[in-house]
Amino acid sequence: MNHIRGRLAVTGAVHIWHGRVPDELDPGDLALLDDEELRLARGRRPPYQAHYAGVHALVRRLLADHYLGGPPGAIRFGRHSCPGCGDRSHGRPRITRPATGLEFSLSRSGPHWALAVTAAGSVGIDVESRRDFAAEGVSELALSHPELARMRALEREEDRREFFLRSWTRKEAVLKAVGIGIVTDLRGLDVLADDADSAVVGHAGPGPRDSWLVEEVDLGPDLVAALARGAGRDAGPVVLRAIGEVRKGTLTA
Repeated sequence: MNHIRGRLAVTGAVHIWHGRVPDELDPGDLALLDDEELRLARGRRPPYQAHYAGVHALVRRLLADHYLGGPPGAIRFGRHSCPGCGDRSHGRPRITRPATGLEFSLSRSGPHWALAVTAAGSVGIDVESRRDFAAEGVSELALSHPELARMRALEREEDRREFFLRSWTRKEAVLKAVGIGIVTDLRGLDVLADDADSAVVGHAGPGPRDSWLVEEVDLGPDLVAALARGAGRDAGPVVLRAIGEVRKGTLTA
C-alpha cells in the first residue's frame, strides 16, 4: 500500500476508478457503512438506496484494498474546513482514519460513479449521465455570459445540450476541488467548454483564488465527466481503472 501511495506522490498521478453498481441492495454493503452513511442510505427509496449504499461501500473497499490497507469498515471520513466560511460540515471530503496524505473526490449519477484518488493535492471529479440529466431552465443560472452566447450560437439542440453538460461537469469538478460546492454563483466561473478537452480555469469566487487544470475524462458513450486539479504544478498522468462487476464485495477490474 505504501508503494502505491509513494508512486502517486512522486508522479503526481490521479487514479480514476469508475463503473456501475447494481440496482439491488446488497446487505453486505450496508454492513460497511458508518452511521451517517446508513442514515442517508435508509432515507432513499429503491433503487437509489442500492446505488448510494453500493457506491459508498465500494469506495471503502477500493481505498482499503489498493491504498490504505485494513478493513474497509474501519475507514473514517470527515471534511476539510469550507474555504468560504470555515464550516467543517460541508467542506471537501477527507480521510480522517487511517492517517494518509491521499485526497479523493467522488461523483455519482444514478448507478454510475467515479472516484478520483491522488497524493498531489486537491482534486475534484464530476460525472453526469447524458440520458438522465435535465438541463431545461438551468442554463441561465449556471452558464457565464460568454458560455451562454457560445451555447446559443450552436444550431442543433443536441449540440447545445452537450455543450451545457460539458460546462456543468467542469464547473462541478472545479468547485469540488476548491471545496466550496455549488452554493457559489456558477455564472461567475467560465470553464471554456469549447472543442478542447482540457483548459486552465481561474476561480475567483469564495475560497482559494487559484487556477485549476480541468480535463474531460472519457468514461463511456453515455456519460460526460470532468476532472479538476491544481494547475500550478506539473500534472501527472490520469490513470483510468474501470470496475467491470461488483458481486458480494468482490471487485473485478
